[in-house]
Amino acid sequence: MSTTDHPVSIFPAWFDRFQNKYMNPAIRPLAPYLPGFAVLEHHGRKSGRPFATPVNAFRSGDKFYVALGHGRTDWVKNILAAGEADTRSAFRRYHLVNPRVVDRESAGPGLPLAARVAGRRLELFVADIEPAH
Repeated sequence: MSTTDHPVSIFPAWFDRFQNKYMNPAIRPLAPYLPGFAVLEHHGRKSGRPFATPVNAFRSGDKFYVALGHGRTDWVKNILAAGEADTRSAFRRYHLVNPRVVDRESAGPGLPLAARVAGRRLELFVADIEPAH
């Protein structure tokens, strides 16, 4: 299945708006400490404004994965344009580089089970975790 076969979003537009306005602000402070969640820190590609976006994330080795249930949203476009982002997850901070959007087959070996299942219908955001210096 190519990335063009994936839906743009599996959620209705009203849910996207509801999540951005109410759910994201409520979960943002807790997300770095909850299993399966992370907060992506990035800057707007047009405004340069800093953003912190909570996501359901999967980590395997030196890779970071997010199933794109909402399609290629602004945070995805911002990180792809910048080529990097930071994330807070499981009480740790990571620097992400080489971001890309791929289908399940292109994600490579080591794809976590949850990401493999989500990748059946969704594109996956993948980034490399930069080694600590």
